[in-house]
Amino acid sequence: MQRIELDPDLAAAAATVEGWVHSTETGGAADGPGIRYVVFLSGCPLRCQFCHNPDTWHQTDGRLTTAADVLLDIARYQGFLHHGHGGVTLSGGEPLAQPTFTAALLHGCKSLGLHTALDTSGFAGRKVHAELLADVDLVLLDIKAFSEDSYHALTGAPLQPTLDFAELLAELKKPVWLRYVLVPGLTDRIDEIGALAAFAARLGNVERVDVLPFHKLGEHKWVGSERPYRLAEVAPPSDELLAQVRAIFRTQGLFTT
Repeated sequence: MQRIELDPDLAAAAATVEGWVHSTETGGAADGPGIRYVVFLSGCPLRCQFCHNPDTWHQTDGRLTTAADVLLDIARYQGFLHHGHGGVTLSGGEPLAQPTFTAALLHGCKSLGLHTALDTSGFAGRKVHAELLADVDLVLLDIKAFSEDSYHALTGAPLQPTLDFAELLAELKKPVWLRYVLVPGLTDRIDEIGALAAFAARLGNVERVDVLPFHKLGEHKWVGSERPYRLAEVAPPSDELLAQVRAIFRTQGLFTT
């Protein structure tokens, strides 16, 4: 097997930065354009009722490693990622809960010539510095709901930090794919969705909106960790509701999936 090595200066700098990684995926196709290497970082300040990765909430749920070790593994797939018109996505958990580690990974990926995507709720955006965002090609921004009451009931956190981060990304003209999970009874208020669509259109940097139907694929993780799963009786949204919500975003001139 071919021996993979990092640039010595990059390797030396990245070896000094430690962080917590929950897991990785080497052939992701739903976390940005093309084929992606996805790094799921541990630790998240939100407690979303529909979370399908509650096992990433705490940093110590993962393993402590260095940015150099992660980048060395990414480098093994460099040609494959280029061939698949993809790159690397940092997800979680919440990657911005570990800003120094995330920044080192992003910078290393750009040094490898790879496209980078940041999958984030934006809640920890106040921790972001200009150098980190300079190494981000695309932000996958999850806006869970669009009123303070709904957002707090769903996540246990305030909405405003996410909106502030969205405004910052717009100022920087950073491309955004907006993600919205449609949960019957929780995030299906048509007035709030209409307000979110208008907000997204006004930003001017939202390239697409992914309306994601609620699913319960992570329910077993809640049960296994003895956490109460409050959405056990909630059914996925109907095709009609999905079409209605996507149409709301399209009326604001936004491309939706």
